Amino acid sequence: MFGLGKSVDLVPRERTVPGRETEMALINRHFVTARPLKGEFPGMQRVLFGMGCFWGVERMFWGLPGVYTTAVGYAGGATPNPTYKEVCAGLTNHNEVVLVVFDPQQTSFEALLKVFWENHDPTQGMRQGNDAGTQYRSGIYCADPVQLAAAQDSKALFQAKLRDARYGAITTEILPMPAFYYAEDYHQQYLAKNPDGYCGIGGTGVTCPIGLATA
Repeated sequence: MFGLGKSVDLVPRERTVPGRETEMALINRHFVTARPLKGEFPGMQRVLFGMGCFWGVERMFWGLPGVYTTAVGYAGGATPNPTYKEVCAGLTNHNEVVLVVFDPQQTSFEALLKVFWENHDPTQGMRQGNDAGTQYRSGIYCADPVQLAAAQDSKALFQAKLRDARYGAITTEILPMPAFYYAEDYHQQYLAKNPDGYCGIGGTGVTCPIGLATA
């Protein structure tokens, strides 16, 4: 968390730290729902969202209808199996993200996009509020071309609404899902384990018009 004065530029790939082959030790049990954090999840879909500090973002999603499980981790960088310290130092190019596994029979990808757009400021580049650094950038990392197209459409719709509210250009990166590395176990469901912990997530107050494209 925090990071004013930190570099907000991605480093050249050759300057990222090498990482490691070993995955982070993880208790494969959601602290809130008791469901697994990792697995195949047949019949489910998944997406990665970056919205700033992943503690508050995960809490935002784990209780939504149709969301089966959530986990925090790192994506979009060059270092395999990075540590939190390496990511926060800006040495991996990873983003702090939340894995959202959801049941498409109970909720829609568009409903999750609405939560994404409305609950952070996607115009801030490599920061979110007081949290500055490359790991706090806004991002949607999609599991398939259908998700990718829906995310791009929703960005265009929300950009028009933000412009009306005198916000700048959206800086959210929308990409095919890269490798996802689970964060250290103590970060998982952090705000359930630490109810008074830090959460720097806040939206713009602008409503996302999901659904207008197909109306």
